[in-house]
Amino acid sequence: MIGIHTPEGEHERDLAALRKKIADERFDFPIVVDNERGNWKTWGTGIWPSVYLIDRRGYIRYWWYGELKWNGTDGERVMRSRIEELLAEPG
Repeated sequence: MIGIHTPEGEHERDLAALRKKIADERFDFPIVVDNERGNWKTWGTGIWPSVYLIDRRGYIRYWWYGELKWNGTDGERVMRSRIEELLAEPG
């Protein structure tokens, strides 16, 4: 898993605050800082947050736009199920 942090507002460009948030949330995966929105533009992203699942061959297979649990949505369960599907595919 890789996270890509693209600031929504100017206050989210503060790297010290970002590092603290990463530590507070106990994220144990690499996070790329995309302050210039290079990745954001390349991927054609338009919604914070966006989750993409990429298969072993490098193809985007599934995505979820918005928070996984926004207003009772079941995005986390759906994406976990999709991850299991991808992991079960032959290598």
